[in-house]
Formats: sequence, C-alpha cells, structure tokens
Amino acid sequence: MTLSNEDKAIILDSIRDIEDFPKPGIVFKDITTLLNNPEAFSILMNHLAARYRSYDLDYIAGIDARGFIFGAALAQMLGIGFVPIRKKGKLPYTTVSEKYSLEYGFDEVEVHLDAFHEREGARVLMIDDLIATGGTAYAAANLVDKTGANCVEACFILGLDFLDGQKKLQKITNVYTIIGID
Repeated sequence: MTLSNEDKAIILDSIRDIEDFPKPGIVFKDITTLLNNPEAFSILMNHLAARYRSYDLDYIAGIDARGFIFGAALAQMLGIGFVPIRKKGKLPYTTVSEKYSLEYGFDEVEVHLDAFHEREGARVLMIDDLIATGGTAYAAANLVDKTGANCVEACFILGLDFLDGQKKLQKITNVYTIIGID
C-alpha cells in the first residue's frame, strides 16, 4: 500500500525546514508542524495503520525521541504494545544496549531487557521520523533482535536518499520510507 502523490505532498508540505540547525550546513526537518496539522497527521497515521494491519505485529518500537510519537499512536491504532528505544541512561530498569559510531565518536541506544518478553520471537515494527546515515536505526534494529524479538521492518516518514542509510539498514531488515528526499 502506497500513498498518493497528493497525500505525500500534504505530508511533506506540513514539515518545516530549519536552515543551519543544529549546526551550519544542516537543514533540519521539523515534524512539529506535521504533528499540529490534523489533516496531514491523519493521512499519515491512517496510511500507516492500513499498511501494518496485516503484518501480525506484536509491538511497535519507537526510536528516541520522535519515533515515540508516531510509534505510540500507531500501536494504539493497531491495539498492540509500544516499546521505547532510548539513548543510553534514560531507562530505569535492566537494559540491553547497542553501540554505533558517529562522525566523531560513538553513541548507544538501549531497551529494557524484558521489553518483548510476552512473546518469544515477537514481531516488531521499528519506527522513526527520519533516516539519514542509518547508524541509530541500524543499532536499534540489532537491539530488537538481540532481545530475542524479530524486527520485521523499519519505517520512516522521511528518508534522505543521498546518504545511503536505507541501503545499510536493508542488510538486516526490510525498510519502508514514505517520502524519499534526494
């Protein structure tokens, strides 16, 4: 199931570009304007619910922090659980973590050790707002699998196609990007 070009345009037009944020040369894709646009948000969430209704998912895992918004809403629409994948040190219980490299150093994401405990081999959809170089998403998908669950697909509202993050992630899970940006 794909969105019409008209619906994609409504979603894309609702996302604000912020020049030189968080540093010079970066164009930040601000999804707060999508969230406060009821038409665009409804189109997006109804599309996601229709797409994933037949996937027999057990959980939605949202990547810190904007993936929480889309993931929690979608989990509620599908009647399944939501699991946050957080940056290191943000979860209160026993966690499992995965490191990934950044341009200058490393970062780490983690999830509660028992996040997917109710179902052995739980089917998990991972979601975030944007995929760029893919480091965080790759680590998060590995993390889901590390817990004994199965990351069946990674979903992104936007994909920066020129950065190859989607190609990297496709090596370990299916990837669905609603709108690609060249």
